[in-house]
Amino acid sequence: MKALSLLDAGDVRITDIPEPSHTEPDILLKVEMVGLCGSDLNSFRGRNPLVSYPRVLGHEIAAIVVGGSAALTPGTHVTVSPYTSCGQCSSCLRGRENACRYNQTFGVQRDGAITERLSVPASKVFPSTLPLKHLCLVEPLTVGFHACARGRVTNTDVVAVFGCGGIGLGAIAGSTFRGARTIAIDLDDAKLETARLAGATDLIHSGREDVRARLSELTNGNGPDVAIEAIGLPETFRMAVEEVAFTGRVVYIGYAKEPVAYETRLFVQKELDILGSRNALPEDFLDVMSMLEAGRFPVEEAISAIVSLEEAPSILSDWSANPAAYTKIMIQMD
Repeated sequence: MKALSLLDAGDVRITDIPEPSHTEPDILLKVEMVGLCGSDLNSFRGRNPLVSYPRVLGHEIAAIVVGGSAALTPGTHVTVSPYTSCGQCSSCLRGRENACRYNQTFGVQRDGAITERLSVPASKVFPSTLPLKHLCLVEPLTVGFHACARGRVTNTDVVAVFGCGGIGLGAIAGSTFRGARTIAIDLDDAKLETARLAGATDLIHSGREDVRARLSELTNGNGPDVAIEAIGLPETFRMAVEEVAFTGRVVYIGYAKEPVAYETRLFVQKELDILGSRNALPEDFLDVMSMLEAGRFPVEEAISAIVSLEEAPSILSDWSANPAAYTKIMIQMD
């Protein structure tokens, strides 16, 4: 069957791979759509420290059940949690299997979902009546929702989200879902407009405005209660610490691509909670699906392009050359 395989950095091709080995009670799925995200782009560029080659890409999955479960009839629409957990490490024993020490994510440490069929454990499958295009957005949005959970966002908070790409949009939507006032910060007008549609109450264009002055103005001089960094640059890693309120919470979703130098005095002086956020938990998937079912996310505006499998190699190359041109790319498998 066909698959999108990254043979090495910069070398992505459509290949033939074996049919999945399937035994019950695992669920056999026909893959319909798969989204590409920043980690796929970094893998293509050779900048993802977790990926090994060759690797079938893809972990943002919308699929249809083919067989393997009495509880899920063939034809049921599903999305999939793409992570594994060992059940024995310290993270798993604390009920935080999203950060399993030995996690293997589809398309990163193990072959992914941009292929025709997939066999997955029943515990990783989330059925829904949502359209497939919506289901393809669930996993990337859960990452931002989980960051909001890590930051303990409530309806009394002001939350600043640095970056309005796919992951940042999830954090904006998650913050709004929890009732917080949400400030979106980005360099791109189109992404800021999508952030507004996702629930951001205030927008800051960091290329035209003084971010510090605007955040101070919007928070009565206190700074946001929660700062969520969804860009991965040293300057925004630092800015989150510098601009968050005293006793605030800083949540980092991604990795900075180079070492970050901090004025650590602020950690202590502000008594900050500095938190990492990795992947997502089942409850994050359920919350995102509830939000989408309620029509509270701009699905069409969040998708930059839908392409066929045959077009996937060229659009990955174009995305690498023009990273600001795309927010979310989806691959239609049929």
